[in-house]
Amino acid sequence: MKPDGAASNPGGSIAPTDPVARLADGGHLQRLFIGGEWRTPVRGHEIPVINPATEDRIATVALGTREDLDAAVEAARTAFPSWSTKPRSERKDVLDRIHRLILERSDLFATAISLEMGCAITAARTAQVPFAAEHVRVAAEILADFPFVEMRGSTAVVHEAVGVCGLITPWNWPLYQVTAKVAPALAAGCTVVLKPSELSPLSALLFAEVMQDAGVPAGVFNLVSGTGPEVGEALSLHRDVDMISLTGSTRAGILVSKAAADTVKRVALELGGKSPNVVLPDADLAKAIAPGVAACMRNVGQSCSAPTRMIVPRRFLAEVERLAEAAVREMIVGDPLDEATTHGSIANAAQFARVQEMISKGIAEGAKLVCGGPGRPEGLDTGLYARPTVFSEVSSGMAIAQEEIFGPVLCLIPYDTVDEAVDIANDTIYGLGAHVQGTDLEGARAVAARIRSGQVHLNYPAWDPHAPFGGFKSSGNGREFGIEGLKEFLETKAILGYQPTN
Repeated sequence: MKPDGAASNPGGSIAPTDPVARLADGGHLQRLFIGGEWRTPVRGHEIPVINPATEDRIATVALGTREDLDAAVEAARTAFPSWSTKPRSERKDVLDRIHRLILERSDLFATAISLEMGCAITAARTAQVPFAAEHVRVAAEILADFPFVEMRGSTAVVHEAVGVCGLITPWNWPLYQVTAKVAPALAAGCTVVLKPSELSPLSALLFAEVMQDAGVPAGVFNLVSGTGPEVGEALSLHRDVDMISLTGSTRAGILVSKAAADTVKRVALELGGKSPNVVLPDADLAKAIAPGVAACMRNVGQSCSAPTRMIVPRRFLAEVERLAEAAVREMIVGDPLDEATTHGSIANAAQFARVQEMISKGIAEGAKLVCGGPGRPEGLDTGLYARPTVFSEVSSGMAIAQEEIFGPVLCLIPYDTVDEAVDIANDTIYGLGAHVQGTDLEGARAVAARIRSGQVHLNYPAWDPHAPFGGFKSSGNGREFGIEGLKEFLETKAILGYQPTN
């Protein structure tokens, strides 16, 4: 880590736009978006928005209640018949306008994300916002040619919108996860009630402005901020909600599934992960290690699919340690609004405490600390900043190798044979993502085929918004992104005798 670049730069970085002022001037900070208009919550609950880089309150936003949720679901139910039967061209036009507005307001969104969750402004501009916009563009693109009616002999197989969908999104990719659900849901003809995380609500409120300005018909999109126990549970239990799509922890997914069971609604879950990165014996270490460290610690490690377990040949362990430490030293931890910063703060106090606890646990378990460790980086006395940390000589049974940390912590796990490497990769309750590195592509493909996860990346390919994303095992069920993401929001109906038989 470069200590010279780590210090905060108060007043030295001028945000191109001020999302808090924008939302306050529009009167939207203390409001919910229901039925095409901004409404004051029934009981007037509020919660502070904390900038994790300074630990200061920067805004106060409204929290909805069950009464507000009932109003939002009613609005969505009322809007469903009209929206679900609109010609695909009209739904596509709406998605195209949403996509254009997100891009036009990209600086506003990037600054909001940086303020609400501590993401480095450069990462917000180059990843968080443009990738979120891509979900909308891809949904519109797929909608243009999707076969909603397919013939099988004389039978028509019809794909119809599920209905009213409750969407619950997390704090770590606050716009990206919203568009990954809202865009395909609207493309399918569903109406939605969105419950964004109350810990990073600013970008979601800005997104609601986009939906209003894009001319989304009243009731098609509704936003009710609130807590999981209040609004999230009520959304899962609601009899007029046909589907729940949640991205969050495995614990939250289990609770949502249980709550949804009584009404037998569809549930799609994208949950936790402890993704492996298998470095094969023929891999070029100079090309394999530094990008693996970067992938693990992107978004300060707060990504469910982050490859946090690097599984490496034992004979190369010392060299891998050297390369991993060198990669960490290139990282600049500091003020998220500083253009030079590569890694901002942990997003909230509870998660900061969790990361610190797990780093201390790794040391207590006897893992070798290559770099980093507990506490804040040098020169950062305030703010929820964590030290990018690499452990080596980690065994698969250690807590740091099994539990999702959700912070900038990488485990180096040695192996002796490729079969052992595959066993280690699969030695987890999770199965969301995985990586494999090797110069022999056939060998890498063979290993990828043996790993139980919803995605496998070979040799760090570019992000693909058409690639379906979702988990095996405790990482969830269902898929997002691409055509599979659209299909998640469709029911299948068979109409026999649709065409006469000869």
